[in-house]
Amino acid sequence: MCRNITTLRGLEPAATPDEIEAAARQYVRKVSGVQSLSDATREPFEAAVAEITEITRRLLTELPARRQPPTTVPPLRRPEVQARIAAKAAKSQAS
Repeated sequence: MCRNITTLRGLEPAATPDEIEAAARQYVRKVSGVQSLSDATREPFEAAVAEITEITRRLLTELPARRQPPTTVPPLRRPEVQARIAAKAAKSQAS
């Protein structure tokens, strides 16, 4: 299910492309109501994610620096999420 979208502006180090895409994907899921992709929803869903990812990247680049860092940690920066991603990648490489 869609988590709350976290603030990416002002992160140190800066938000990664994966974090920006994850936020865009969460946004598209929320506004579209699409949780599972089908042949009918895949193309418009992925196109929207790509557009919003690019718009978000550009927005983060063009905004002035924040005075204070965000108060929350994006999910992709949480150690338990990083461990889960690493385990999944290792499992994929072993197959």
